Amino acid sequence: MIFRRETAWHHNMEENGMGTVWLTASGKGGVGKSTLTSALGQALAGRNKRVLIMDMDVGLRGQDILLSLQDRVVMDLMDVLDHHCEAEEAIIPSPGQDGLFLLPCPQFSRVKEISLKALGQMIRKLKGTYDFILMDAPAGVEKGLRNLLKLPLDEIILVVTPDDLCLRDAERVISILDRKDLPAPKLLVNRLMPGLIERGEMISAASCAASLDCMLLGEVPDDSSVYRAQLNHFSLMELDCEARQAAVRIAGRMLGDNIPFPAYGHRRPWYSRMFHPMIGEVKRIDR
Repeated sequence: MIFRRETAWHHNMEENGMGTVWLTASGKGGVGKSTLTSALGQALAGRNKRVLIMDMDVGLRGQDILLSLQDRVVMDLMDVLDHHCEAEEAIIPSPGQDGLFLLPCPQFSRVKEISLKALGQMIRKLKGTYDFILMDAPAGVEKGLRNLLKLPLDEIILVVTPDDLCLRDAERVISILDRKDLPAPKLLVNRLMPGLIERGEMISAASCAASLDCMLLGEVPDDSSVYRAQLNHFSLMELDCEARQAAVRIAGRMLGDNIPFPAYGHRRPWYSRMFHPMIGEVKRIDR
């Protein structure tokens, strides 16, 4: 399916010598935006890209925990903007994956204390060092998100779940983007349940994209492995699970690969359901 908001999937860094800035946003909290941002960062780093994840949820940072880097945080974004240190001193390399880095945000600051001018200058400088900068925005449509929309952004990912409440909030985000003449967001639909889609109780990712008039970037099935990974203090990208496979596909599309979408919600043959059930044993990936 082709949607009217079709734009270029991917900026070629080799053409301009600069990386790209992707902002991940959501109209409401609890849709899995931060978890997916960390997973996409790891998937892109796995494709030999230098990736910087910038946690922009000032006062409520979480990327350090999602990436198991909470014990390595010494400096943060505010220290850089206040000239207490250079960006390189606050950026934390992931010891578990080459090419993946985190710039944590402060836990005890407020959004209004962030200098957008200084932040914009820092981002422009960092674009020369990283292939991808993934900015994890705070949920909702308040000042935390609106300020980030004033920064030099190349792409925007809008994360939703397939329910009316979330889609209504997503419409609000899209209307704000339209007024600011920003890039049309690419849609990432999370927590899809194929069984409910088959029975008509849940709309498909394609229907979400059509209702919001957005290009579909990816769809992620509801996967208990995601929460199990968090409870056991490791990343979902360390598991051989459907959510990990979805993140790898989405990262490939961000890189410009032509990757087909899985047929979530289409009823499978009886023999497929018998020998390949929807819920299977989760296996840890050997590193």
